Amino acid sequence: MADPSSYRPKPGQIPDSPGVYRFRDEHRRVIYVGKAKSLRQRLANYFQDLASLHPRTRTMVTTAASVEWTVVSTEVEALQLEYSWIKEYDPRFNVKYRDDKSYPYLAVTMNEEFPRVQVMRGHKKKGVRYFGPYGHAWAIRDTVDLLLRVFPVRTCSAGVFKNAARTGRPCLLGYIGKCSAPCVGRISPQDHGELADEFCDFMAGRTGTYLRRLEKQMMEAAEEMEYERAARLRDDIEALKKAMEKNAVVLADATDADLIAVAEDELEAAVQIFHVRGGRVRGQRGWVTDKVEDVTTGALVEHALQQLYGEETGDAVPKEVLVPALPEPVEPVQEWLTGRRGANVSLRIPQRGDKKALMETVQRNALQALALHKTKRASDLTTRSRALEEIADALDLDSAPLRIECYDISHLQGDDVVASMVVFEDGLQRKSEYRRFQIKGFAGQDDVRSMHEVITRRFRRYLAEKERTGEWVEDSAEDALPYSGTPAPTPDPDAAPVDGFKDDDGRPKKFAYPPQLVVVDGGRPQVAAAKRALDELGIDDIAVCGLAKRLEEVWLPADDDPVVLPRTSEGLYLLQRVRDEAHRFAITYQRTKRAKRFRSSPLDDVPGLGETRKQAVIKHFGSVKKLRSATIEQIQEVPGIGRKTAETIAVALAQAAPAAPAVNTATGEIMDDREDEAPETTADASGEPVPAGAPDDRRGQER
Repeated sequence: MADPSSYRPKPGQIPDSPGVYRFRDEHRRVIYVGKAKSLRQRLANYFQDLASLHPRTRTMVTTAASVEWTVVSTEVEALQLEYSWIKEYDPRFNVKYRDDKSYPYLAVTMNEEFPRVQVMRGHKKKGVRYFGPYGHAWAIRDTVDLLLRVFPVRTCSAGVFKNAARTGRPCLLGYIGKCSAPCVGRISPQDHGELADEFCDFMAGRTGTYLRRLEKQMMEAAEEMEYERAARLRDDIEALKKAMEKNAVVLADATDADLIAVAEDELEAAVQIFHVRGGRVRGQRGWVTDKVEDVTTGALVEHALQQLYGEETGDAVPKEVLVPALPEPVEPVQEWLTGRRGANVSLRIPQRGDKKALMETVQRNALQALALHKTKRASDLTTRSRALEEIADALDLDSAPLRIECYDISHLQGDDVVASMVVFEDGLQRKSEYRRFQIKGFAGQDDVRSMHEVITRRFRRYLAEKERTGEWVEDSAEDALPYSGTPAPTPDPDAAPVDGFKDDDGRPKKFAYPPQLVVVDGGRPQVAAAKRALDELGIDDIAVCGLAKRLEEVWLPADDDPVVLPRTSEGLYLLQRVRDEAHRFAITYQRTKRAKRFRSSPLDDVPGLGETRKQAVIKHFGSVKKLRSATIEQIQEVPGIGRKTAETIAVALAQAAPAAPAVNTATGEIMDDREDEAPETTADASGEPVPAGAPDDRRGQER
C-alpha cells in the first residue's frame, strides 16, 4: 500500500487549466482516468488526509504509485480524451458499463455492390446502417419477413449469392418474390441500391410518405381496372402497417430521441436506454456496472453518454437526449454531443407530458434490470459459497455461517416502534422463518434498548425450545408471527395462536434453530447491545456483527475498529442484501401498524357491533363527531340498532378521548368541521395517512 504523499506533485507543478489525468500503480498500469476543468484543484482533492476521503477513493490513491496529466484546450477535448483513454487502458477504478447481453441489430450493408439485410451483433462496421438494438433476433427476422414483400432486398450470404450467380438460378426467395434476385441479373446494382435506400428510410421512421404513395398507386390501378396489381399493392400496404404496429407510437410529434434511466444502489448501477425514432420505440438496450468509484447519478449518466455515443456520428446521435440527472457541468457534454452529431443536440430532464411518462417506463425497466441482475448473482451457488467463505474469513469464524439472522428497528419519530428478523440460509432468503416484533419493554425512541429487548426475547425462546418445554413465554404472541409474503394479522396477546401460525402437530411454531451469525443494522452501540443480551442469556456460541450504513463498515463486539470488506467483495454484497431485506421487512410492518392505528375508530371497541352496522351508523350521522353528540333515542333511529346497542355505543363514545382536529398540511389550517369519519388523520402527497400536525416532509423521520 503506497503513501499518497510519496508521489504527490508539488503545487506549482500542476497547471491550473483543463486536462485529463492518469493514476498508475507500481507496475505502471493505469488504474484510474479522470478529467478536470482545473487540474490543480481536482488533483489537490486526492491528496487530502486519508481519513477524509471516501473509502473507494482512499483505496485508489493508496493503490496508485504515480500520477500524470495532459493539458488540453477545452473541457470538450478533455471529455474526448478521457473516453479514449478509458477505452485504451480499461482502468480498474473507473465506471465501466458492460452489456448484460449481446444485443442484435438489423443491419444493411450499404458498403456492398448489392446491399444485404441481415442480423448483426458486436462492433459496428463502417458503411453499414444499423437499426435497433432489438431484444431478440427473432423480432428482427419477423420484421424483415414482412418488409421483404414490399422491399425485396438481398438477404443471402456471400456464398449463396456467388453460387446462385454461378448456376444462373436464384434461391427460393427469388422465386416467391421476396428477393429481387440481383444474383441472376433481374435488377441492376443501381436499382437494387435505391431499393435498399427505401428499406432504410422506412426503418428510420419515414413511413407516411411511402404509404401514401402506395395507396395512390393502388387507387390508380383500381381505376384502370388492374385489379391484380391493386390487390398486390393492398397486401403490401397491410404488410407495412403490420410491421409498423410492432413499434407502438409513444411520442405523437414524431420525435427522434434517446431516453436514458439509471437505477442504482451502493455497489451497482443499471442503465436502460430506449431509442425513439419517428415517435416509435425502435430499440432498447441496457448495461450493468459495479460502482468502483464514488460517483453521482449525473456522473453515471455522463459515463453512459460516453459509452453510447463515443463512436457514433451523424444521425446515430439523436436531436434530443433525455436523462434523469444532468452531468456537472453539462455544457461540455452537450457541446461534445453536438460535435458528434454535427448539429445541435438537446440534453435535458423531461418535466411533464408524454416524455416524462415514457421516462418513468424506462426507469421501471432499469429497476427491473438491476433486480434481475441481483437475483441471477444471488442464485449462483458458487458465488454464494464464496460470499459465505469471505464472511467467515473476515469475521474469523470457525465455519461458514450457513444460517444468518438480521435484525432491524423501525419507528416514526418514536411511535409504533417495531423490529424485524429475517433469515438467510445458504445465502438465500428463508421467508417462512421471518419474524416481527413489537417493542413492549418501554415507550419512546431508543434503538439500542430496542435491539437488546428483541435479541433477548428471540433467544429466550430459543433456549426454551432447546430445553423442550414447549411453552410460550408471556410476551410471545406476536414474537413468532411467520411471514408468508403479505403482512400477517396481529393476534390478541391473550388468545391462542390461529391455525396459520401452527405446526403440523397443532403446536405454535417456535424459534427452534440457532443462527451461526447474528447481524444487526447499526454500528458499535447496536452490536454491543446484541452481544450483551446474548451474554445475559449465557449464549456464547453465536457470532454477532453489525453493518453500518454510512460507510458499509462491519463492526464486531470486541474490536475498537471496524472490519472493512472490499467494495467488490461477495461477502459484503451478501451482508448488504441481508441488511436491506431486514430494513424493508421492518419498515413495511411499521407502516402497516401505523396505517391501522390511523384508521381506528371508537366504534371498533363496541361489543356486538359488526362492520355492517358500524358503517350504517356512520352513514346515518355522517361523522363520529355528530354521532358523539347524538342521544340514545337518535342512535336507535338507525336500522338494526336497538336500545341496548345504542346505550353501549353512547358509553363507548363518552369514554373515548375526543379526536384531535384535522390539519391541512399544505396551509396549516385547522379543519375542525370536516365531515369525515376519521378527523384525527390527514394524508400526504402519496396518500399515506399522517397524524394531524405531523410535518409534511417525513424524509429522515422514519427508519
